[in-house]
Amino acid sequence: MAGTQGEIIAARGLGFQYAGSASKALDDISIVIGQGEFVLLTGPSGCGKTTLCRCLNGLIPNFHPGEISGELLVDGVSVAAETTSELSRKVGYVFQNPENQLFALTVEKDVAFGPENLGLTREEIRGRVDWAMEAAGTVALKDLAPYELSGGQQQRVALAGVLAMKPSVIVLDEPTSFLDPRTAEEIMGAVDDLRRENGITVIVVEHRLDLVGRYAERIVVMDHGRIVADGKVEDVLDAEFDRLSGLGIGLPKVSLLWSLLKRDGLVSERLPTHVESAVKMLSQRLSN
Repeated sequence: MAGTQGEIIAARGLGFQYAGSASKALDDISIVIGQGEFVLLTGPSGCGKTTLCRCLNGLIPNFHPGEISGELLVDGVSVAAETTSELSRKVGYVFQNPENQLFALTVEKDVAFGPENLGLTREEIRGRVDWAMEAAGTVALKDLAPYELSGGQQQRVALAGVLAMKPSVIVLDEPTSFLDPRTAEEIMGAVDDLRRENGITVIVVEHRLDLVGRYAERIVVMDHGRIVADGKVEDVLDAEFDRLSGLGIGLPKVSLLWSLLKRDGLVSERLPTHVESAVKMLSQRLSN
């Protein structure tokens, strides 16, 4: 498993207020994310999750005007000192609706678009495209048009296009919104495999914790532009369950059940994030 090997993202006192807005979308954000981490970024709608991610790849303030303050470093370099195109080599962004970033006539051409614009050799482009499509499971789709694909297939193609740029960080903005639970599980599993095999840092913006909780090592909770909780998923769920419930976050059903059992004194362990974890803890309890 790829562990943290130093800072890849570091924000200190980061703030942002959209032009024309009366309040800050980000307010004094300070966070450090290490190489190879899988981070779940969550919180209620409008809390600043997407705004923070837009800062990482330069969409803010280059395409979304406003007033930015504080410091944000990606791979040791200030985002203020780099262009969006330069940042795209470091931070790959998979949008909530994959159709927004698929435009070529075939899947293969779509995946090749990014590397072609880096001015790479034909051999390097071919190698990146083949690797990315294999990693994302889209080789069989290479000759199809993106509009012919299902939501899950489009999400995989969007992921392949990002992978072909070989970024250090991949941001997925609510990637399960258009997917059924089974497909969402497959996508999250594929992303986690890529992280483990290649040491890529993964940040998933998601309000449904049951779909991501089993893969994420760390959860960062935002509310009103601030970070209100940050730590291991199990620790934060256990300590902040009532608070998270009040924020309208989609907590895992098994965690809700466990919290009720815990209140009645029937269990004492930390809240599990998925069914398999709960079964394991119950089996251990019964065997003692």
